[in-house]
Amino acid sequence: MKVISDLFRYSPSFRIGATILTVVFLLVVLSFFSPYSPDQRRVVPRNVPPSQEHILGTTSTGQDVFWMLTFGVRNTLIVAGIAVLIGRSIGVFLGMVSGYLGGRIDRVISSIVDSFIVIPRLPLVILIASILRGQMTLFGLGVLLGFLDWAYPSKRYRAQILSLREREFTHTGVFAGMNTLKIVTQEHLPFLIPFLLADVVSGFLFAIGFEVTLAVLGLSDLGAQSIGTMIYWGNYYQALLTNRIWVLIAPITASILIVVGFYLVSIGLSGYLDPRTRLARLQLKG
Repeated sequence: MKVISDLFRYSPSFRIGATILTVVFLLVVLSFFSPYSPDQRRVVPRNVPPSQEHILGTTSTGQDVFWMLTFGVRNTLIVAGIAVLIGRSIGVFLGMVSGYLGGRIDRVISSIVDSFIVIPRLPLVILIASILRGQMTLFGLGVLLGFLDWAYPSKRYRAQILSLREREFTHTGVFAGMNTLKIVTQEHLPFLIPFLLADVVSGFLFAIGFEVTLAVLGLSDLGAQSIGTMIYWGNYYQALLTNRIWVLIAPITASILIVVGFYLVSIGLSGYLDPRTRLARLQLKG
């Protein structure tokens, strides 16, 4: 809690980003109280512009855009959450093992990591999604993105562990008879958590961008509500040509706000972890 209070106090970017994300998560909460299910159609008048009754308008299939957006934001964040959980778990594990053990194991893991880093991820995801067209669920997309987003984080965690393993408390743990698993989980992992928090934010940005991109291209589960599929179906029913731009404005604005919110939070966390800014905060407190 002290970290959060310090961030709100000293980081304007974190304050703004956290406020935006709070609104986003309120939309997620509202999705559980929707009067309509996400796949219900013809439940409201069609093609109604924003009004007091339908604040974001309705679609040509008779769906309320606001309630569609709540489901869309929730599902997009679920995809990103699955991807982040898988990708960062793999990255943390490989980074800690590689950095602490070193030697041949480090060289083997580093070679594998470097091989994954040079793979162009977007063309690969598009290729896999094209092959699995019609079978790619949102859960499957999250798993796929997670398995493609662990290499870069792994390198960063390895660099931290290389420094930590030379610290005095690490040698003390070895002399005390602690095994490798206990040392990296009990002694080293707590030092990685602040960096992991900042890295999780970038993971959300990566996954959200890919989900929206694949959906707009028609390569994800188009039957599930997400920010990307809202844009896809808006284009499919020619919202721009028929001057029903509110159908597209809502998901596009939501995606921009989510990205900006996560980006500002990431800037705030990075600044908080920077030793130079930390020293400046200590001087201010003094």
